[in-house]
Amino acid sequence: METNLRTLGKAESKVVLSLHEEGRSLVRTADILEILAPDTSETSARKVIRNLVRKGWLSRIVGGKYLLLPPERGPENLGENNVFALATAAVQPCYIGWWSAASWHGFTTQKPMTVLVAVTRQTPSRTLEGATVRFVTVTGRKFFGCKPYDVYGRAVPVSTPEKTLVDCLDRPDLAGGAAELARITHGALAETEPRKVLAAALPMKSKALLQRLGFLADLVGRPLPDPVRDQLRQRIPRSHRSSFGRAESRDGDIGYVAAWGLYVHARREDLLAEVPRLRTRVDH
Repeated sequence: METNLRTLGKAESKVVLSLHEEGRSLVRTADILEILAPDTSETSARKVIRNLVRKGWLSRIVGGKYLLLPPERGPENLGENNVFALATAAVQPCYIGWWSAASWHGFTTQKPMTVLVAVTRQTPSRTLEGATVRFVTVTGRKFFGCKPYDVYGRAVPVSTPEKTLVDCLDRPDLAGGAAELARITHGALAETEPRKVLAAALPMKSKALLQRLGFLADLVGRPLPDPVRDQLRQRIPRSHRSSFGRAESRDGDIGYVAAWGLYVHARREDLLAEVPRLRTRVDH
């Protein structure tokens, strides 16, 4: 009779207990070979690894990297369904960012199908536990503003609330588009300190980002305090122009917003369609 219980042989038990006692969750093939040497040949040790994966004690990430599913996860072989943990274990340094982080922080109710991970070197996308993970390369000056959060019992690097909003403003294409970005801005500004948002925005060195921040804060009914607003304006040259929304303008679009030097290629009602607090007001 087949069972789904996580059993352990002698060599397998040695590996799991050694890793667990050392408090290690990210495991490499070389680590396991070292634990089993010199009593076990490399061929036999690799068989032990395959058995640990099959029995649900290790979850394969990529290139000889595994995530340990410790004994406290229970006796049943349920696998590792914490995609954030798997994704961030694949490459270091990294952090969960953009739309994925916005959803995790509760700035939107949307659950993006792709997990977005910020990295400092080019890394191909891959599928982990059935989920698509996209690794987005960012420049050094933009790689900041993250810290470990407890995600289903795992310490996972995620961008802070302020940096999440700033990253989304920097890359609306990674935040679900213009309308979704409006919703994220509405949710984020309700949970963050405007001065901290500004502090996260300035090092990005993007005038377009600052223009989007000022415009969307006004649009969603969460205008920035005057001191922050003034600092924002001082960082945007009067002659600087940028655009937001579609690539080309259409009839009914908001158009040029002089207060922020921004050409908005989107209709107001479309941008506010997903903003809960303002939807009724717009419909009327």
